[in-house]
Amino acid sequence: MFNKLKNKYQSVIIFSIILVGLTNTFFLLPILKKWVEKKKYNNIELLFQQDLEKKSIVLTLAEVPAKQRKDILKEIASQKKQSIERARARYLLSIDLLARYEGGLALRQLKNLENEYPILMPYILLKRARGYELTNNLTQAQKIWKTLIKRYPVSFISAEAHYQLGKYESKYWDTGIIKFPQYPKIQELIYKRLEENPKQFELLISLARYAIYDKKANTIRNYLVNNYTRHLLPKDWESIANGYWETQEYDKASFAYLKTKKNSHNLYRFARSQELEFNEKSPEKILETYKKVLLNFPDSLEALLSLKRLVVLLPPEIALDYLDKIIAKSTVYTPEILSYKANLLQKLNHTDEAEKIYQLLIFKYPHHKLAAIYRWKIVKEAVNAKNVIKAKAWAKSIFIDNVDSSMAPKAGFWLGKWEKQLGNFQQSRLVFQSVIKNYPHSYYAWRSAIQLGWNVGDFNNLRQIFPVVSQPISRPIPPSGSEIFKTLYRLGQDNDALLLFKTEINQSYNLNTKQGFTDALLKLTYGKNLQSINQIWNLQNKNSFLEKQEWQNLRKKDQYWRALFPLHFYKSIILWSKHYTLNPLLIMSIMRQESRFDNSSKSPVGATGIMQVMPITGEWIANQVNIKHYHLENLNDNIFLGIWYLNYTHKKYNDNSLLAVASYNAGPNNVSNWVKQYNTRDPDLFVEEIPFQETKEYVKSVFSNYWNYLRIYDQETYLRFKQY
Repeated sequence: MFNKLKNKYQSVIIFSIILVGLTNTFFLLPILKKWVEKKKYNNIELLFQQDLEKKSIVLTLAEVPAKQRKDILKEIASQKKQSIERARARYLLSIDLLARYEGGLALRQLKNLENEYPILMPYILLKRARGYELTNNLTQAQKIWKTLIKRYPVSFISAEAHYQLGKYESKYWDTGIIKFPQYPKIQELIYKRLEENPKQFELLISLARYAIYDKKANTIRNYLVNNYTRHLLPKDWESIANGYWETQEYDKASFAYLKTKKNSHNLYRFARSQELEFNEKSPEKILETYKKVLLNFPDSLEALLSLKRLVVLLPPEIALDYLDKIIAKSTVYTPEILSYKANLLQKLNHTDEAEKIYQLLIFKYPHHKLAAIYRWKIVKEAVNAKNVIKAKAWAKSIFIDNVDSSMAPKAGFWLGKWEKQLGNFQQSRLVFQSVIKNYPHSYYAWRSAIQLGWNVGDFNNLRQIFPVVSQPISRPIPPSGSEIFKTLYRLGQDNDALLLFKTEINQSYNLNTKQGFTDALLKLTYGKNLQSINQIWNLQNKNSFLEKQEWQNLRKKDQYWRALFPLHFYKSIILWSKHYTLNPLLIMSIMRQESRFDNSSKSPVGATGIMQVMPITGEWIANQVNIKHYHLENLNDNIFLGIWYLNYTHKKYNDNSLLAVASYNAGPNNVSNWVKQYNTRDPDLFVEEIPFQETKEYVKSVFSNYWNYLRIYDQETYLRFKQY
């Protein structure tokens, strides 16, 4: 009996232990599963981070056409070992297959890919949905889109899912319009709905707010102004006005800014719009508005801009009185005000008074960039008086005290030359080296490198040099945007990357430095070269200290300079440069200066295309080479005509690139006259003596471009430069 009870008791204990174990296992299983998944994800993340540091074959194929990269991608995608490189290959293969409407094959590449490439999980799911759509499995496609909305409710991915689902159920478009009005595809929906029924105020104002840079939205802005004036709030008027301003509809912008909140930004833009559109039709109103900005917002950026306009618009005597009143009130922009006053005094031939103001400027603000302008004026006077010692002393003060001035590299270079002329060779070398180190991108850094004996080409031998150009094999990592965006951009998925970035910045009206540069990178991929280069150049005009620091940090990176000096149309350039024995980087430099690589460019005097060929010049060249059919608007024709003419100007001036480039801008007759008039033995002095300011700056800009292309892409110069 006792043994039976003992056995029964043991059985109960064992059963209880098993039951507890099973229960714990039941509750612990989800936790255990999560732990395993997390560990697996962490391993993938670690693998991803390690892989980022490795060279990638797939990333080098980002811009290669699908047909050419197909076999390499297939080989990498079929590798047995898991890697980010394999995941990239599978993703790009699926994209290429979807583009050919091969949904079934794309789905094979996308199968479980999110486990291998988690950073792109939402896009992998989107592409998978597209694959199902192509194979007519609409139920599965819609299921994925709904999952995306649930998983990413406030994300750009949700916006795309709403857009896709709306094709089958219109309620998703309704929700998408409310939640994601900044998403470009949603905006297209809004346009379509307004075409059907324009009397929808909420849709109209949505486009006015979120399509600031879209010229097409001006029809929407017009409709709002004409039909909903009473409904519009000051903030709505500001959105409308900003849209008109950005699309250069200045007459309409001025009317809209009248209805906005009266701050410095809106007042200045009202006056400037009036000035740009109507010029002298309402000068009193314009002047009064600029004065209001100065009176009510004296320390704003717009106050300085308004002051600049008043100095231009007012008669000098009245402008002088006005400046004195401003000097008594404002402290933030006093150096600029003093400079304006000195310039006005010079216009009125009050030379002694102007000199006193300049001296006051140097005394009170010795490190300000405007002080450098006056110091350089003294340098020029000393040079004309053949007083090299005085010129050297004042140039040195600019080089030391005005380091942020555009005059500093110029002053440093001439300081080095004068030291050399005086026999101070060691000091001269130190100065030239300092110019290269501190102002590496400047025209005068190139001139300094020549003085130091670098093999970078001079005016008299530059055309025959053929630099070995080394281009980056993959795209850089943009400084702004999400990790998903950066991944898409580097994979060459430009449409997805652009849509994502626009959504992430919420079509922001004021981009910060990193966002502005990233936006410019995207513009480059779409051939908006003029806009992109100008946008990068203007990053230096940011006002806040932090933004200026970000700009300085960007300038230390290769990707900044490669974006500012891109190698567009290089294959065409190489073809003709070999034919005419012309340095390809010199051609590239002229092209960049003439049009910023925008073939649609047309100057007010008729210069056309990427090389800005004048119609009469094009006709003359065509007769010389016996071409009967050509079009200046045709990219290849324009490149040929421009290069032919550059070769012609080189032959005319014995292969002197300085005279050839000056002739490209000012014409051979003007340059021939200057050669007779000025000293060409010292080319640096000749450049400074060019009487046409436009041509003088053109020459410096072209050779500055050349120098930058050389130091960025020529491996020998690049490596030597890194020593600094």
